[in-house]
Amino acid sequence: MTHFAGRAARLLFLSVFIAMVLAVSAFAADVASGVGAISGSSVRMRSDASTSSSIVATLPKGAAVALIGAPSGGWYQISYAGKIGYVSADYLTEDSDGAFTSAGCVNSDGVNVRSAASASAAAVASVDSSAPVTVTGFSDGWYSVTCQYGTKGYVRSDFVNLTSAASESSTGSKLVSTARQYLGTRYVYGGSSPRGFDCSGFTMYVYQQYGVSLPHTATGQWQSGKGSKVWSASALQTGDLVFFCDPSRSAGKACSHAGIYIGGGQFIHASSARSGGVVTSSLYEDYYARYFVGGVRVF
Repeated sequence: MTHFAGRAARLLFLSVFIAMVLAVSAFAADVASGVGAISGSSVRMRSDASTSSSIVATLPKGAAVALIGAPSGGWYQISYAGKIGYVSADYLTEDSDGAFTSAGCVNSDGVNVRSAASASAAAVASVDSSAPVTVTGFSDGWYSVTCQYGTKGYVRSDFVNLTSAASESSTGSKLVSTARQYLGTRYVYGGSSPRGFDCSGFTMYVYQQYGVSLPHTATGQWQSGKGSKVWSASALQTGDLVFFCDPSRSAGKACSHAGIYIGGGQFIHASSARSGGVVTSSLYEDYYARYFVGGVRVF
């Protein structure tokens, strides 16, 4: 018995050790090794280091991007606006001094802004997903940032998505902050108030707070003529409406579900799932990626 107990303990230790190594490896892969700027116009970020691979996003000239690892074969692996892909070295200039300015968006909840570029430094603030920041420099995997209300400090680079300065409207960010106040509110079919929401009731209610009147159906909002259509998930901006169509739920209509994009590939919505209510989800979950219709930019 002692022999088997000892063996089980060793196996348990080995499993934990391997899990820790994998976690560290994943962490290292996400932290930026440097930053660069896009030097061409409408540069295509691709899914692999090849001009024949699919296009992940189209990047504007001058956009700051996070570099992941060293360049290889004439390509850089980069991160931009929550997307990871490859850009030809012909269209990217590496930053040499760590001093630059870019818009950014926090991509997780409870992220600490620290007094120095170290995980052991004191936290001067805590920010949540979709919070806008101005990135003013890079050093050893950390960004120096100025938060929305003036707090300055440092955030580890894997917790911030660099974005175009034009990609986040102030109204969109405020709208998302309003939407997040209702996280956890229960789902009620036909609901359009803080007592309970369905999907279009939630988007309608939040947009009403900013003077925009929307119909109380997902299809009606998609076809309302408000704002402009956004056809690619990679082009979405904070505060955009997002729409989905599951044929098994749409009854032949254009859309079956609606939500609000909050940045970093995430959206907030009133879900009818058993553990639903107002929640945040990823656009790249299999279900939502499969049934994504497009977005509407009102602001």
